[in-house]
Order: sequence, then C-alpha cells, then structure tokens
Amino acid sequence: MTRLPPVPYEEWDADVLRPLTGGRTIPPSNALGLLLNHPRLATAFLTFSTQLGYRGTLPARTRELAVLRVAWRRRCRYEWAHHVLMARQAGVSEEELAQVRQGADTPVNRAVDELETASTLSDETYAQLAKELDERQLMEFVFTVGAYAMQAMAYNTFGVEPDAGMDDEMA
Repeated sequence: MTRLPPVPYEEWDADVLRPLTGGRTIPPSNALGLLLNHPRLATAFLTFSTQLGYRGTLPARTRELAVLRVAWRRRCRYEWAHHVLMARQAGVSEEELAQVRQGADTPVNRAVDELETASTLSDETYAQLAKELDERQLMEFVFTVGAYAMQAMAYNTFGVEPDAGMDDEMA
C-alpha cells in the first residue's frame, strides 16, 4: 500500500532531477515520483546517488550484486525489481542472482551481510575485497551499501511499488 503517493509524471520538476538526468527526459519512476514530494531532499540525494551509481569507479557488476543483496535482505520489492534489470545488463548471471537470494558465501554477500549486521567489515572480508577493489572502490562499496539500505528503508516505509512492467521476483 502506497503511503505517500508519487508526484504525477506531468508535474515533475526537471530542475530538481537535473543531477540525475543532466536535463534529458526520462521515463516515469515511482521512486523519483516519491522523492519529488521533497524537492530539496531530492536534489541533494540525487547528486549523491548519481555519483555512486553512474560516476563512480566501483565495477557495475560488484555494485549491482551489492545493491541486490541489500534489497533482498530488506525485502525491498522496488529496489530488487529495478536493480535486477541493471544487474543483468552488467553481466550478472542467473546463477549469481540465485546466490544473492540464497545468501551464498560470496565475497559481496558476506561484505553486505557484515555491513548490514555490524556496520563494519571483518579484517578477513576487508582483505578479500581489497584484492579486487582499490581504496576509492572500497569506499564506494561501503557508501553504496549504506545508500541503498537507506533507500530500501524509504521505499518500504512509503510503500513504493515496482514500476509498470517490472517483475519484482521476490516471491
């Protein structure tokens, strides 16, 4: 049940969305419609999240696996539906998606689970990630997990539904 209805697409403020869109027209999104209920927050948040999602150095596959693990753990239908598409585009396999769902002992799953549970990484997990990621990428990984955990919390609280045509696959 949607608790805070998204701003209708016809009423979207392109200037508020500029950090994400760069001025180009984008399709409707229930998440963006939610954010547009608070334009100042939307501008600030979109600047931050665009840096993590589109301008960062973290490999797309790693980022999407981390986001999906957060979405799965937090049972966030919107986040899962949106990012499973992005993960597939980044080359994530169906087997890897199953590993996220099952909580398989992969480096990314372990790191997300530790961050979500303890708000830190064990030395062992940190060292394992550091074999594949440089310092900036490690920072982006931690900030990505935190940012998407916050988004999952907001989407779940306000009842953001997956966009039309998206299958959340959480059943």
